[in-house]
Amino acid sequence: MHAITFFKNLADQTRLTILLLISVEQELCVCELCSALELSQPKISRHLALLKAANILTSRRQGQWIYYSLNSSLPTWCITTLQSCNKENPQLITKVITQLNCMGDRPQRQQQCCNT
Repeated sequence: MHAITFFKNLADQTRLTILLLISVEQELCVCELCSALELSQPKISRHLALLKAANILTSRRQGQWIYYSLNSSLPTWCITTLQSCNKENPQLITKVITQLNCMGDRPQRQQQCCNT
C-alpha cells in the first residue's frame, strides 16, 4: 500500500467516515452504510468502489448482500492510523455509530434496510 494512495482516500470525508466505521464494526453492507451516513446508495457505492480499487476494502457476497471489510493485507501502519484516528477523534463517527445502533443488531438491520 502506497502512503499517497491511502492518505488520498482518507482525505475525502465520506471515505474517511466509511473506513472509520468499518474499522469499528469489522464489516458492513451498503444499506447499513447508507442508513448510518444518511447518504444515497449510488453515492456510498461509488466511494466503496474507490476504496476497493485502492485495495483498502474487500467484499464478500452472502445471498443478495455484499459486505465490506478492511483488506486483511493492509499494512499494520494503515490499521494503526485508522485506530488512532478513531481513538483521538471520536466525534468523527459518533453520529454515524448512533445512527447504526438505532438500526439494532444485524438481523434487525437486514429486515429494516436489506430486504427493500
